[in-house]
Amino acid sequence: MVKEIERAGIPVVHMCTVVPISLTVGANRIVPTVAIPHPLGNPVLTPDEEKQLRRRLVERALAALQTEVEGQVVFDK
Repeated sequence: MVKEIERAGIPVVHMCTVVPISLTVGANRIVPTVAIPHPLGNPVLTPDEEKQLRRRLVERALAALQTEVEGQVVFDK
């Protein structure tokens, strides 16, 4: 579905825990997340630390949306 949305001219970010799967399905903008059971969080962190983690991931995804890409790019920093 990611490729079809991109084909329609809408940029998409695929946030995932297993990057090779995203690469296989053809996602162009890939943001790695934390872990399979908690992709956008970490229950061992304090609430404030978890909020900071989630904010960083969302900010990375927003930056990826604004980036022109040719082919597949993993935004891991």
